[in-house]
Amino acid sequence: LAGKDSHKGPLLFDDLPPSSSADSGMEGSLLFDGLPPASSSDPASSATKQVSSAGSQEKGQKRKSLEEEEEKNGREELVEKKVCKGSVGILGLKGYVAERKGEREDMQDAHVILNDITEECRPLPSQITRVSYFAVFDGHGGVRASKFAAQNLHQNLIKKFPKGEVASVEKTVKRCLLDTFKHTDEEFLKQASSQKPAWKDGSTATCVLAVDNILYIANLGDSRAILCRYNEESQKHTALSLSKEHNPTQYEERMRIQKAGGNVRDGRVLGVLEVSRSIGDGQYKRCGVISVPDIKRCQLTHNDRFILIACDGLFKVFSPEEAVNFIVSCLEDKNIQMREGKLEADARYEAACNRLANKAVQRGSADNVTVMVVRIEH
Repeated sequence: LAGKDSHKGPLLFDDLPPSSSADSGMEGSLLFDGLPPASSSDPASSATKQVSSAGSQEKGQKRKSLEEEEEKNGREELVEKKVCKGSVGILGLKGYVAERKGEREDMQDAHVILNDITEECRPLPSQITRVSYFAVFDGHGGVRASKFAAQNLHQNLIKKFPKGEVASVEKTVKRCLLDTFKHTDEEFLKQASSQKPAWKDGSTATCVLAVDNILYIANLGDSRAILCRYNEESQKHTALSLSKEHNPTQYEERMRIQKAGGNVRDGRVLGVLEVSRSIGDGQYKRCGVISVPDIKRCQLTHNDRFILIACDGLFKVFSPEEAVNFIVSCLEDKNIQMREGKLEADARYEAACNRLANKAVQRGSADNVTVMVVRIEH
C-alpha cells in the first residue's frame, strides 16, 4: 500500500470506478504507462517532488484516506457490475445550457456544446466511431481568458486528436488533453503579456470529451462535472462526481504554491485568487498556479441519464445531489409547456437548465451561473 501511495498523490489521470471487474484488472497499469516522462520544468514533476517530500504523519493520513477511497471504489464497482448487464450501443449525447449574470456587472462565463465533432477529428483510429465535446469556462478578472478558451481549446484538441491507428486510444487521448490545455494556456498568456497593460484575466475549465461511450473529463479550478446515474437497487438517481476541484486550501495544491514561492492567505493564492489551477492568470503562474488538468475517465452505462457541467455559481447554493434531483424532477414534471415543432425531450431539458439557473440566483448565488446538461440518449 505504501508503494501504491507514493504513486497515488500526483496522478493526473484519476479513473472513476471501471464498469466491470475485467476492466478493473487493466486500469491500474493504464495511468501513466507509455507517456513521455515529465521534464523538470513540468508542473506535474514538481507536484511529484512535493508529495514525496511530505512528512510521515501526512503519509499516514494519506494511507488512511487511500484505504477509505479504495473501500468506496469497491462499493461503487459492485454497483457498476450490476448496471452493466448486456452490451450498450453508442449512446447519443445532446447538450443544453442556461446562463445567468446574477449580481455581477458582466457575464464572464463561457461554454461550448459540440454534440458531434467526429468529422472534424478524422482520420480517426478504427475503434472510434463518435467524438463529442462539452465545456464550461468560469472567467475571473475579465472575460478574455474564458472566451479565448471557449474559442480555442476544442480547436487545439481537434488538431492534436489521435489520427489513424494508435497503440492505445486511452493513453493517446489523455496525452492529447494534457498537451491541449498546455498549448491553449501558453497561447493565451502570450497574447495577454503582449498587451499594454498586460491582461490579468483567468478562467477555470471543465471539459467533457466523449469518445464513443467513454468520457474523459479534464478539469482546472472549481467548476464541476456530475453524472446522473440510476441505481437499480435503490431505485434512485445518484450524483457521481466526474471532476476534482482545485482550491489553494487543498494540501497538495498549497504545497506546490508554497514551493514555488507563493503563499495561501484567507483560502486564496496571495490572498486574491480562489483557484490553484487555471487558464491565464499570468501573474500567478510564477506562484505555483498551473494549467495541468486532472483527467478522469468514466464508462457510460445504460443507467446513465445525463451529465451536469456547471460553474461554482451553481454549487455555492446547490449540492451535486440537490442539483441532480432538481433536474430529475424537472424532467418528470408534467406541467412543462411544449412548443410546436419542438421535441418533448428538448423542451424538458431546456426547462431543467433554465429552472436550475433561476433557482440558483433566487437562492442568493451572487456569481455568474452557467448550467449545462448533456442528455444521454438511449
